[in-house]
Amino acid sequence: MVFKRKDLLGMEDLSKEEILFILKTAESFREVLERPIRKVPTLRGKTVVNLFFEPSTRTRMSFELAEKRLNADVLNFSSSNSSVIKGETLLDTARNILAMKVDCLVLRHPTPGAPHLLAKKLPVSVINAGDGAHEHPTQALLDLYTIRERKGGVEGLKIVIIGDIAHSRVARSNIWALQKLGAEVRVCAPPTLIPPLIEKMGVKVFYSQEDALKEVDIVMMLRIQKERQNTGLLPSLSEYIELFSLTEERLGLAKDDALIMHPGPVNRGIELPAKLADGKRSVILNQVTNGVAVRMAVLYLLLGKS
Repeated sequence: MVFKRKDLLGMEDLSKEEILFILKTAESFREVLERPIRKVPTLRGKTVVNLFFEPSTRTRMSFELAEKRLNADVLNFSSSNSSVIKGETLLDTARNILAMKVDCLVLRHPTPGAPHLLAKKLPVSVINAGDGAHEHPTQALLDLYTIRERKGGVEGLKIVIIGDIAHSRVARSNIWALQKLGAEVRVCAPPTLIPPLIEKMGVKVFYSQEDALKEVDIVMMLRIQKERQNTGLLPSLSEYIELFSLTEERLGLAKDDALIMHPGPVNRGIELPAKLADGKRSVILNQVTNGVAVRMAVLYLLLGKS
């Protein structure tokens, strides 16, 4: 198979075959990360710009490390120190960067659809590193990789996503991706944090953790995103913790070998206690490691062929 796309914008548009091809490619780069010298010359001579309009730790560092592992030249952009604060538009910013002869833009932006705009207007590759509450495709890909690594596959698994579904781009990308690979996906949250008509995406909706966790293979916890919420969506944080924080007792309702996942950052004591976040069933740090390999694969498939 040849990966023919110019951009990676979301999981909704990718086929099952394309997803599996990315994951297969990531396997070879995961092996590179275990070598004494963790670099390959695949993207030597290419220039990638990380264009981040929102704060990020894991995603930005993961992309930067992936780019450097592939020997690309890397530029990091921060909107707080740029002409954006003077009123320059996103498209003008991108076109000025493009005039410096770069090959790829990795964009994180608070506005849903921003990467799609750049991809349509610009000839270079655009990678969506998170657009508002819309999608976060590389997070879903690294989650898939981690699940396949630990479970051998995705088809037939029961996976529950618990937390702030309404504001989560991670949830949306994972719902699309997991179902395309044959998983049963459940979502669980207070009614105010469940998007209207989400059942049309094919998921099962639960408002009780006890019901949602029964016999699941994967428990994917999400952060409460205070920065994206309107006021009044939660009566109180303490009530949320009482009803929706993962506990050992609740985890006991899942399968004995169920894994705990979280895209980070983890609010310890809110989504889950430290004992579970750091426990033997947690693969949270594995997700971070696998994220570098997955992003190396995406960069290679978009840029390495030219």
